[in-house]
Amino acid sequence: MIRTLIVDDDRLVRIALADILSDDPGITVAAQAGDGLEALDLAAAQSIDVALMDVRMPRMDGIAATQRLRALPRPPQVVMLTTFDLDQYVYDGLAAGASGFLLKDTDSAEIVRAVHVVAEGQAMLHPTAARRLVDRYHRTAAGGGVRAARARVERLTPRETDVFGLLADGASNAEIATVLGMRESTVKAHVSRILAALEVGNRVQAALVARDAGLHRGHSL
Repeated sequence: MIRTLIVDDDRLVRIALADILSDDPGITVAAQAGDGLEALDLAAAQSIDVALMDVRMPRMDGIAATQRLRALPRPPQVVMLTTFDLDQYVYDGLAAGASGFLLKDTDSAEIVRAVHVVAEGQAMLHPTAARRLVDRYHRTAAGGGVRAARARVERLTPRETDVFGLLADGASNAEIATVLGMRESTVKAHVSRILAALEVGNRVQAALVARDAGLHRGHSL
């Protein structure tokens, strides 16, 4: 059962999201918060697997809350869910450690799928957000950024490099295990070491390092 936390300052939005998630037998809404500070208190007091996080809220916004949540001893995965499709929100949210970014008008089934996807350690971005993020990284990755990315990739072992190449193309742990003839648990261990070696917090950021280093083969995030 995936335990979720809904964080939004609009009570009606929280109710609507809770109704959407509650229809899935594999998801339970463990808690709801009206701002980032309340979300931190709730997440620290109980086990939360995935937080659906609004961006603009009083007291503490979703970007700051995401960074704090991801620093907890047992950090939940975070999906940013907002009405504002702005480049800076996408960039800052993922830099803070979010694994997903969706608009609030996203289809209900896609919101439910996002919870399952990020709970499994994968990433899920709204297509427009993904394209804008990639464009931004390409603009800022020239010169020293490319060299820095390649230097980080060179820290990986040959086997980790194999896993990293598939991860960067958006493959799930199960898909990587099938392609490389490995157990899924072994893939998960490799992914954890890859993220640490690359000094990134999630698979989205790892995939962007691959793009910066010129390793990505052109599939969508």
